[in-house]
Amino acid sequence: MTRLMVNMSIAAILAMATVRAQSPQPADLILSNGKIITVDERFSIAQAVAIRGGRILATGPNQVIAALAGPRTRRIDLKGQAVIPGLIDNHMHLLRAATTWLRELRFDGVESRKQAVAMLRARAKAEGHGEWIYNIGGWAHQQFADDPKPFTREELDQTVPDNPVALQESYYQVFLNSRALQILGITSNAPDPPDFVKGSILRDAAGKPTGVVRGDIAATRAVSGKLPKVAPAQLEASTAALVLDMNRVGLTSFGVPGCDSDVLEIFQKWKEQDRLNVRAFCIGGAAAGTPAQVERSAQQIAAMKLFQGDAYIDNIAFGESVYSPLHDPMFALKSNPSPDQLEQWRRIAMEIAKAGLPLHVHAELHDTINAFLDQIESVNKDHPIKNLRWVFAHVNQIDASQLERMKKLGMYAAVNPWAVINGAIMHEGFGDGAYDMPPLSTIQNSGITWGLGTDGSAANQYLPFTTLYFAVTGKMVGGVKVIRQTISREDALIAQTRKNAYFVFQENNLGSIQPGKLADLVVLDRDYLTVPADQIKDIKPVMTMVGGRIVYDAAAPSLPALTKP
Repeated sequence: MTRLMVNMSIAAILAMATVRAQSPQPADLILSNGKIITVDERFSIAQAVAIRGGRILATGPNQVIAALAGPRTRRIDLKGQAVIPGLIDNHMHLLRAATTWLRELRFDGVESRKQAVAMLRARAKAEGHGEWIYNIGGWAHQQFADDPKPFTREELDQTVPDNPVALQESYYQVFLNSRALQILGITSNAPDPPDFVKGSILRDAAGKPTGVVRGDIAATRAVSGKLPKVAPAQLEASTAALVLDMNRVGLTSFGVPGCDSDVLEIFQKWKEQDRLNVRAFCIGGAAAGTPAQVERSAQQIAAMKLFQGDAYIDNIAFGESVYSPLHDPMFALKSNPSPDQLEQWRRIAMEIAKAGLPLHVHAELHDTINAFLDQIESVNKDHPIKNLRWVFAHVNQIDASQLERMKKLGMYAAVNPWAVINGAIMHEGFGDGAYDMPPLSTIQNSGITWGLGTDGSAANQYLPFTTLYFAVTGKMVGGVKVIRQTISREDALIAQTRKNAYFVFQENNLGSIQPGKLADLVVLDRDYLTVPADQIKDIKPVMTMVGGRIVYDAAAPSLPALTKP
């Protein structure tokens, strides 16, 4: 035996002795023979991980971790598979999605128009005559690599002749067939229904509606607001399907703007029964829409109580809007906040700071970000915000000088890259400027605390490995390169895990695979660190764990979303 081998053996024995001394109780579960990508501060790699009581007990070499086993310890042989921390989305409208999830035909990540048409036909056959076939965002037709063209009324009539169809592209436009137009009261040579945004219903030269409703969030919501949600008796099943779909793609925790009360009640029930399989951290509060409402908002802010929950459900921040007239429309090209509007925004922000509350606010366009920073710098003179974790969300048009101002204030950036599906639309509007929307390498190099999210499931798709693929390659769904400022796959993963834990105030519990942290883990079908960059989007979790419980197992695809292992 060589001296090196002797030294290695002695090191292993000492490590086992140390682990045993620190861990008198055996592990509940050991995963071994894998590549544990811990995403700790050193980005260290281990062979095995031990779990006890829902938390990480230890990571290390197989031999060391094996010493933590007892007679009742369960074991999983990873057979070389990679493991990463549970993925965190810092800004997803998760609970709202549950109200339609079972009814929606989702096109997230679908790169073939032929496949989308086949999905339409299959859903119509499954639903039966007369039932709505629809989705509410999460895609854009430019993602179809085989045929990136919009749907027409005639095509949808032919594809799905017996059902009303509404296909919403992000918040940009909605494609409707003739049955849908009829139900919505949109007819030829007649005035538009009064609840539609003026000019949003596109018509041909003869006055016939083309089947397209276009005009950002306000226009698309005139359609989506009329689509049938799941029945109250189906809401729990729809929520369970949503949660399972999130676990299936490796998502375990979310910052959630607007926690729908009915769905939150279901989450609370599942938590009490020890069968909630995601973590939801709510962002809410009474934003004002008029100057007269500002005083009401101020009173409600003073009464807000955050951080009364736990590591499964909690209220963590005011947001995502402060003063709704300054909530940038998604596809607006420029903003022009007025002094009067900014005065109202500042009044509410001052109350938030005075109450010592975190803020998570929608901030997208360059001039809006500058104007908000002006107000925050003013607020900061009277009520310092440095330790309150104030966040700008989306920030697709942010620049280096704004990042520096944010960093001096102690602010964070929740980056939600809309270009993952909307890259082509953004290039139509912003030209070459869209190549820096968002400027990921500038953000990474700024030193600000930042994380990746989606703003799904309407504005954007929800698949985390598609977001990571975009961050590393600069390519939208379908493979077209739409941004030039990319980052390394390591930095992207850190932004989706360890850094995002700060946004949900769980950095001591989540975001990395380290002793003492909650055992939220994802086992992958291929190695995130070595797979070709263009294949990152194709990575599939084979197992997802939340708090040491298996909540998704590809080997048992019928595993219910709520089953305890």
